[in-house]
Amino acid sequence: MPSLRICITLLALFIALIASWPSPRGAEAVASSENAVPAPEFAGIDRWFNSPPLTMKGLRGKVVLVEFWTHGCINCLHVLPHTKALYERYGKDGLVVVGVHTPEYEEERDPVRVAAAIRKLGIDWPVAVDNGQHTWDAFGNRFWPALYLIDRDGRIVYRHVGEGNYDETEAHVRALLERG
Repeated sequence: MPSLRICITLLALFIALIASWPSPRGAEAVASSENAVPAPEFAGIDRWFNSPPLTMKGLRGKVVLVEFWTHGCINCLHVLPHTKALYERYGKDGLVVVGVHTPEYEEERDPVRVAAAIRKLGIDWPVAVDNGQHTWDAFGNRFWPALYLIDRDGRIVYRHVGEGNYDETEAHVRALLERG
């Protein structure tokens, strides 16, 4: 009987792991605007770098790329050149990039270290410091790095977790900007 309980428990854990695992490619495009969900507001932000405080309401009418990252995450650092390229290529066309720095470890909470990382990494776009994980929770995010693409109506229309899918992400940015 104990063996059966162990098997059932392991099976339940395996099913829960599969259900919560990101898609194989780490990306999810919302197929139609009917399935798009409103982007939550930035919540519980400790401070902003490179910008006065922003709101989703204030960004309405713009295409917005929200990137959850932390300066101690190697995967985040690998994605950074691609985010920079999108910002440099499409910022003049109306793309707004907002970094949401959500720390994984205690030392990543220090605003002096965050500011130094922003300078060192050459990040010019707005960065919100989300030490309490309030915006992270509002988006239902669970991974670093994670990208959320928001259309001009303020709806999340594309998500990508982790590295890769750079061409697909760029194609979604271009498509949203072309919709005018």
